[in-house]
Amino acid sequence: MSERKVLNKYYPPDFDPSKIPKLKLPKDRQYVVRLMAPFNMRCKTCGEYIYKGKKFNARKETVQNEVYLGLPIFRFYIKCTRCLAEITFKTDPENTDYTMEHGATRNFQAEKLLEEEEKRVQKEREDEELNNPMKVLENRTKDSKLEMEVLENLQELKDLNQRQAHVDFEAMLRQHRLSEEERRRQEQEEDEQETAALLEESRKRRLLEDSDSEDEAAPAPLQPAPRPNPTAILDEAPKPKRKVEVWEQSIGSLGSRPPLSGLVVLKKAKADLDGPPQGAPAPGPPQSRKEADPAPPTPGVSSLSQLGAYLDSDDSNGSN
Repeated sequence: MSERKVLNKYYPPDFDPSKIPKLKLPKDRQYVVRLMAPFNMRCKTCGEYIYKGKKFNARKETVQNEVYLGLPIFRFYIKCTRCLAEITFKTDPENTDYTMEHGATRNFQAEKLLEEEEKRVQKEREDEELNNPMKVLENRTKDSKLEMEVLENLQELKDLNQRQAHVDFEAMLRQHRLSEEERRRQEQEEDEQETAALLEESRKRRLLEDSDSEDEAAPAPLQPAPRPNPTAILDEAPKPKRKVEVWEQSIGSLGSRPPLSGLVVLKKAKADLDGPPQGAPAPGPPQSRKEADPAPPTPGVSSLSQLGAYLDSDDSNGSN
């Protein structure tokens, strides 16, 4: 039994490699390869964005009748990830890049177009200079004039920098730092003042509320009695003195119609009790109670004097 892995193969003595038939394949045959999108593109069918680096299973083929310096150009076919539309692009060895062919538009292509336009203008200029010597002179004159303008602008910038060279940027930064610190300090002081004002206002409000509650809960404080002025008696005018009787000192004054004045009744005379004498005129019509009653004692008469008069009248009646 032969080995599975061998290094040498057996060739018979009558082996002729020219008799082996060659496989004829078409030149435009396609291969399935795995690649990544070389640039950002957008599908023309559905508008889906396909970003650079996205992987595809692409079909690869060789472009016929297109060669750059003996290098073949390859074309790739991919499908949109959303609508499955076919997108094609090919290699560009001249610019070491890829070129979009069909099915999508390349994004961020403005810079590339600008570079291509600059290259095209430079190439046209070189072609003109080769065939027209006067054009070469004109281009040189324009270049020298442009160079002089650039030098003038550069000199102006240098002069401007020299005029501003005496500016001390460190001092400016220091001044700015000091101003910032002063502003922060001022803001902090204002905040502290505002906080103190609010605290004072709240304290006053709390004291007022406490005082109101104490006034409602506690009774009114006793007012101290006014102290007599020792010299006030000297300023008063002298008053007339009157004799105060013992009775008045004990039970008080019995002035005009006091409550005890009705207890004393005057005794009527005996003549009034016996009737009118003989030969006297008949008594008139009865008088009213007001007229019959004796006149009330005058306010100035004291009760003691009335009592004395009553005792005198009793003595006189007893002697009779």
